[in-house]
Amino acid sequence: MRRMRSLVLFLMLGAVVGACGSTGGSSTAPGGSALTSGSGDPGSAECVKGSMALAGSTALQPLLSDAAEAYMKHCPDGAIMINGGGSGIGLTQVSQGAVDAGSSDIIAAAKLPAGDSATLVDHVVCRQAWVVATNKDVTGITNLTTDQQRQIWSGKVTNWSAVGGPDLPIVLIVRPASSGTRYVFQQVVLGGTVINDTVGQLLTEDSNGAVVTAVSKTSGAISVIGLAYYNVPANKAQLNGLQLDGVDATIANVDNKTYELAAEGHVYTKGEASGLTKAFLDFMLSDEVQKTIVPKDSYGSVTG
Repeated sequence: MRRMRSLVLFLMLGAVVGACGSTGGSSTAPGGSALTSGSGDPGSAECVKGSMALAGSTALQPLLSDAAEAYMKHCPDGAIMINGGGSGIGLTQVSQGAVDAGSSDIIAAAKLPAGDSATLVDHVVCRQAWVVATNKDVTGITNLTTDQQRQIWSGKVTNWSAVGGPDLPIVLIVRPASSGTRYVFQQVVLGGTVINDTVGQLLTEDSNGAVVTAVSKTSGAISVIGLAYYNVPANKAQLNGLQLDGVDATIANVDNKTYELAAEGHVYTKGEASGLTKAFLDFMLSDEVQKTIVPKDSYGSVTG
């Protein structure tokens, strides 16, 4: 299994700020370039000094990272670290108090014991969708039905020729069991059937970003990718994004309820949010984020 390469915002003031460290003044962008926290009009952000750490869904990382960057530009004394790991990791870590917030594609009760999930408070920050995508060598296919997906992911169909494609073995690229992306796909498309990790030709990758790379480089590959990742032009150019039951993966089709591979994006806190964590979550629901960053990053607004 490849080591996860998270999209991380590292806040530094002479040294890296830890998950529970103090303030910071600069950060590292997803691609490794420096981001200037800057100062100026705080706009809709309530500026709170300190630091916070958030871990969890890689499907939500692009939005959370961009929102954190925007918050820190308004409020340079607030240091925000965004890490991935998967929805299950985020939920576990926030319930244990290891991070200030945990992001998830699914509700906490679906992953955690009832006693642990009951201690968490849910903050819905967006709506999101996923795309089933293949390697470019899977030609002649633009759509897969739900039934065809179930045949493929159960291992009953193992060659693309059986669903109108080339004579090429199907290689399944899956996320680990802790992944919210995997859970949503299993529930929505596979009807609750759990993917068998021993079936056919199968590879496991730790994050949406790693899945994009694996599918683009593996002949005959298929997987499920967050719409935010698929819509990056460089990614879109090297993948075949497929319709699901004849419907395109767009936020507009999520809104009109014709595209079903979608879910709310959650951020959980242990108890009510406070301090910088509360300020950041309030900022997530501001017009600056919901009307500008959310659509830019291919998510759906939850504030109308």
